[in-house]
Amino acid sequence: MKTRAGAALAAALFACGMTASSYAFPERPLVMVVPFAAGGPADLLGRVVAARMSEVLNQPVVVENVNGSGGMAGAARVANAEPDGYQFVLGTVGTHAQGQTLYKHPLYDAVTDFTPVVLIAEVPLVLLARKDLPVKDFKEFVTYARANQAKMQFGSAGAGSASHLGCVLLNYVIGVSLTHVPYRGTAPAMQDIQGGRIDYLCDLILSAKPQIDGETVKGLANLDSKRSSALPDLPTAFEQGSPDLIAYTWFALFLPKRAPEPIVKKLHDAALDAMHTASVRDRLTGLGAEVVSDRKATPQYLSDLVKSEIDKWAAPIKASGVSVE
Repeated sequence: MKTRAGAALAAALFACGMTASSYAFPERPLVMVVPFAAGGPADLLGRVVAARMSEVLNQPVVVENVNGSGGMAGAARVANAEPDGYQFVLGTVGTHAQGQTLYKHPLYDAVTDFTPVVLIAEVPLVLLARKDLPVKDFKEFVTYARANQAKMQFGSAGAGSASHLGCVLLNYVIGVSLTHVPYRGTAPAMQDIQGGRIDYLCDLILSAKPQIDGETVKGLANLDSKRSSALPDLPTAFEQGSPDLIAYTWFALFLPKRAPEPIVKKLHDAALDAMHTASVRDRLTGLGAEVVSDRKATPQYLSDLVKSEIDKWAAPIKASGVSVE
């Protein structure tokens, strides 16, 4: 009788596209690969979400920072992993859209090598300058940069990162050509702008806010179409006469390609629970992230977003002439 019951259960699971192992998923700790250095904005957001997902899934969701190649190294690790749900990546506009054009030889195809799970949040970039740069707002920065571009330097979290391409777009819009100094993550770039060793940085508001509030750097502009509740006194570049300068990133979870639908749903639902949890939303909002609506939180929406974002960023990246081997 037990054998027949077991066979019936297995058949039912198979009919629903499930396996016995995926039905029990997860049975051991999971790994969220954050493809950037510890202490950066992706790391901050990932750890907040992972903590709540651990509670929902009744298994630890361990954050592993796998840095390199503008986030591509960590994303490639997940692209090549087994699609069993135990390893997924916190992807961004950099890892899953911009890098497809920026890199001459991308380590993966962002459309075909991943299974979209959920879009979590959208985060604007802000323009930061060293404290002693002789400008007080965005308009003065533009004038100064045009007059001093031969000697100015801007930093980023690495070639291909959101901070890099945000400044690529900025430089393209205001018509300057400046030296790029890539770092291995946001934290060391922030240390050098605080120390006056680079002139400016296009950083995500998550990691920029504490430095602006602490007055260790100058906040010159929010590179979004509207002000952020996290930094309501910081004007947008749009307000300061640059309507074409809109730069933000997004954060989303991806599994390897061919991940079973029941596993996708289990991780999607756990992430959605985290996004609905008041303490998580408050923490992310306080960092400057806007948690997306349920309408945007579907796997299909994320799939369509990746395709459209690849197309959107291809033109400015090609026009800038920037590329990475």
